[in-house]
Amino acid sequence: MQKASAHRSVPYQFLAPYLAVFAVFWCWPLVESVLLSFQNTRVSPWVFDLDINWRRLWLDRQFHNALWNTLFVLVVQVPIMLVLATTLALALDAPFLRMRALFRFAFFAPVVVSEVAYSVIFRLLFNGQFGAVNRGLEAIGIPRLDWLYADGPAMAVVIMAVTWRWTGYNAIILLAGLQSIPKELYEAARMDGAGPWARFRFVTLPQLAPVVVFCLVLSVIGTMQLFAEPWLITGQSNRGPGAGTEMLGTYLYKQGFANLNFGYASTIAYSIAAMAALLAALNILFVREKAR
Repeated sequence: MQKASAHRSVPYQFLAPYLAVFAVFWCWPLVESVLLSFQNTRVSPWVFDLDINWRRLWLDRQFHNALWNTLFVLVVQVPIMLVLATTLALALDAPFLRMRALFRFAFFAPVVVSEVAYSVIFRLLFNGQFGAVNRGLEAIGIPRLDWLYADGPAMAVVIMAVTWRWTGYNAIILLAGLQSIPKELYEAARMDGAGPWARFRFVTLPQLAPVVVFCLVLSVIGTMQLFAEPWLITGQSNRGPGAGTEMLGTYLYKQGFANLNFGYASTIAYSIAAMAALLAALNILFVREKAR
């Protein structure tokens, strides 16, 4: 019996170091941040005030503006990106395409590029004075725009940057889904007289739906956490358009590390997590209902 018990404990002994690190660096900060969301951290020492931060969340116009901007990017950018990713995946799956590996790597490469590096490139491209985009617009008779410091153009730059970075990533995931569809379904549809559009509509889309939902859920979660693009490209860290490109992620950072209001920052973080989980769940439920 003692030997059997010793054998059973061996896996847990191997797991113990990982579980200890996991508890210290993940579980404890998680619990601590929950407690912080119910504390007034603008006084010294900090005191528990169960509703001060959550009540402020309902009344804070800056938070509402950041939420609106984030949802705007979610509603506009994510559908555009998924349509482009699906189109790109279909092109990469074309039987007549040569050098597939090269094209797949080329479209996936933006994900590998450092956020700082590609943010610098976008800032140079959309610079209001000497950027290549404004020079191109002037060449065709369109007046230059203040891309980085005007609300509308700055939001457009954020959407273009996020789309450029993540379209190829989602296309590779969708390509894997396309290649898992049985070829017999296409052959049967072709024998029934279905054309290319009919095959795409009645064979490809239904079979690809779970993968599209997966990409959609990832995109929703990523958009709710959007930080690098508005912070680095449109100058939220310096003199950017201010509220025009304020996202939930940048507002969270400012509250936590600029204002040192850790309690309110924790409240914003958990509101972001709750909204992301809710939106992801709604997307999954909606697709399941449509599939029935």
